[in-house]
Formats: sequence, C-alpha cells, structure tokens
Amino acid sequence: MQYDVIVIGSGPGGYVAAIRCAQLGMKTAIIERYPTLGGTCLNVGCIPSKALLDSSEHYHNAVHNFTTHGVDLGSVKVNMPQMIKRKADVVLENNKGIEFLMKKNKIDVHHGHGSFINKNTIKVTASDGTESQLQTGKVIIATGSKPIMPSNFNYDKKRVITSTEALQLQSVPKSMVVIGGGVIGLELGSVYARLGTEVHVVEYMDRIIATMDADCSRELTKSLKNLGMHFHLRHAVTDVKPSAKKVTVTAQSRDDENKKSTWEVDYCLVAIGRRPYTDNLGLENVGIQADEKGRIAVSDHLETTVPGIYAIGDVVRGAMLAHKAEEEGVFVAETIAGQHPHINYNLIPGVVYTWPEVAAVGATEEQLKEAGTPYKVGKFPFKALGRARASMDLDGMVKILAHKETDEILGVHMVGARTADLIAEAVALMEFRASAEDAARMSHAHPTYAEAFKEAALAATDNRPIHL
Repeated sequence: MQYDVIVIGSGPGGYVAAIRCAQLGMKTAIIERYPTLGGTCLNVGCIPSKALLDSSEHYHNAVHNFTTHGVDLGSVKVNMPQMIKRKADVVLENNKGIEFLMKKNKIDVHHGHGSFINKNTIKVTASDGTESQLQTGKVIIATGSKPIMPSNFNYDKKRVITSTEALQLQSVPKSMVVIGGGVIGLELGSVYARLGTEVHVVEYMDRIIATMDADCSRELTKSLKNLGMHFHLRHAVTDVKPSAKKVTVTAQSRDDENKKSTWEVDYCLVAIGRRPYTDNLGLENVGIQADEKGRIAVSDHLETTVPGIYAIGDVVRGAMLAHKAEEEGVFVAETIAGQHPHINYNLIPGVVYTWPEVAAVGATEEQLKEAGTPYKVGKFPFKALGRARASMDLDGMVKILAHKETDEILGVHMVGARTADLIAEAVALMEFRASAEDAARMSHAHPTYAEAFKEAALAATDNRPIHL
C-alpha cells in the first residue's frame, strides 16, 4: 500500500497528526501495536485516571462534606469493581470516538508493531506474527513513552505496580507507598487516599511537583496532608521487596545517613517518570540515533536527521504532555503541507488533576530570579472568594508574575477548584502578550472561581485587590 504519510502510534499526538494530514488532503495511515486506539493517554493514562479521580472525589465528598450541605445519606461504602467498570466504560467510549474519527477522515488503521525497513518502507508485525509492508512518502513517529522502572525495584505488576496496574485494582488497599511526588504519583495517590488508603509519598527532591512554582508545591502539600497523605521528602528509595501479599519499601534520608525508613504496605506504586518508547522501531535501519534519555533529536520543524521522517510527543524534547503532542502533531502535518505553523512552548500549560487542581503556564518565580528578570507578584487566595465559600472549595490561590517595568504577564500559577480550566484564560492573554492591567480591567462574572485571576491581576498591577 502506498501512502503520503504514515503515523506510527495512535496516542494524542499520533491520531491528531493523522487527522490533520487527512484534512490537508494526504492519503494517511496510522499504525497501532495495541488492539485499541488512543495510546497511553486514553487507555492507561489521562482519561482513566481522571475517571477515577472524579469517582473518588464524589465518594470523599459524600463521606466528609454532604452532611454540611444538608444531604444525609446514612452509610456510604466504596464499590470498587463498579468504579473500575465505569472507568473502563469511559475509556471504551473514547476508543469508539477515535475509531469513528479515523473512518470519517478516511485514515487506514493497521494494528501491529511498526518498524522501519528503510525511510519509505514500514513493516507491520501483527500480534499473530504475520508481517506486511507499507510504502510512504513521509513518516511521523509518535510512539509515546513508558514508565521508568529501575530493575532493583522488582516490578512484578502485582505488589510493585505502575500507573497501569493502579488503574485496575479491584479493592481499596489499606496502605500504599508512592515513589515519586510528581503529577502521576500525586494524582493516583490522592485517588486512594480519598477512598481510605494510608498513602506515603517518598520524594527524592525537597518538595513535591518540583518543576512547578514553589508556591504551588506548598499549597498542594498542605491540601494533600489534610487529606491524610504522608510525605517523606529528600528520601531515596534503596530497596523494594514484594511478597505474596505485601511489599516492603526502604528509603534513606538524604540529610542523615543514619536515618532509614521502612514501610510494609499492600502496594508500592512507582511513579518516578517516563521514558521515550522507541523499542524495536528499527531506527538503526534509517540512521536515526536516540540520545542517552532515549529521545529522538529533531529540528525546529520536528524533522529528524533523516529528511521526511518526523517525531513528536514524548519521544522528543520537552514536557511529556498529551496537549503538547497534539500541538506538535498539527504542526508537523501543516509543515509537510507547506504551511508555516508555530508553537510557543513557553505557553503550553501544565496541570495536576488532584483536588484542588494545580495549573500553570509561563515562567516560575524561581526561573525569573535565575534569569535576572525584574518582576512583580500578585496573589489572591481562594478562601476570599464568595464562589469558593459557597462550594466549600477554600484551598488554593492564584499567583501572577508580571514584568516589573512593562507589566507583561510572564507566568501564572494556580491551585484551586477548576484551575485546569481557568488556566486557559492565562494562556490566551499571554499569547497576545497582555499586561496584568489588561487582565485586571476585564469583567469577570460573579460569583466565579475566575474572579481569583482578576483579583491576582489587580494585586500585580499596583497591589489593589478589591476583596483582600
């Protein structure tokens, strides 16, 4: 079969790239090694984790908050199999949605493992071992990433698990150690903490979500401690030993060589990051080499060292985010079509879907200090919002960083209810290089969570928030 473009991988980057190529008139195929489309994000990542986050939040509110709202339920219990079933149904409906989009856009789907024979020939090895070959003018590598798992952690998929297995547990664990205080560990750790699991988070750095603004880390730590989660910062895990029904985790303090901590728990969730997945892709057959982290080097146009072969998403530089991969997929498709697209990587937001949510875009205060950029800060706490008081969502704040001389918004950092959605306002304003005063003079509906953004902008403009 002859194609204009073949996309290897059907995650957010891959399927979006394929759709945009098809929209631009290219004969397009997509290769997916698993039976369902959608990649990690849809099947064992973004979507199923959000389904469980929502379900666990409903349960937590029923137990802890409904009585205050005047809703008496009597006894409330977790039906974990039903929770997992609902999550699976959500995934299935999204799978069907992507299948529909492939048919709608006349994109051929080939299931199997794709690998290079040469730059214009792709071999597809089906699950039964049968092989076929496809011819193409261009290739987009969008094979995503896999969890990082050190061999000494004794990953057995039973007691030592990754996010994949954590999304399938059929009963609520009594206890769990989460290795890694990043996005994945905190999201899934908070799911089980809400359901009653004793959760210990072991983090090598001196704070959780260490790549985000320090104020966000402090606010989220406070909220998750109130949820009952325990944090062991500046600790390095030295030993993980699973048994039939338990797992023992040992960590060494980075500050005191004589201090070690050991936990015997039901599960150990390893969430220390992800690595690009290019295994058995046949890169050597076309002369492409991955770096020490497994990433594929690309130009500003996301083209590899081999003309006509592009790479996007988790296999290239930058944050491993679904929406970043989607933007890159569109970028490459339009580049192949001869257009001149643009991505501003500084304005790709990052989100942590705990409750409260954390969302950020642009520079952190630490980055501005390091760069020597003159800046000013405007903050506003959610507890001063009428809307937040009405919903009992008092945790969190909005922080705006603006240039001290020009007033241009340089970074926005939010912790609070629905900040995953609110951050889009900051992205839009920063895309047009708006000032803090621009944001302060925009009318925001009352009562809304978004008013916290306006108030923080007022605080950044000349320290004149109205409700603080």
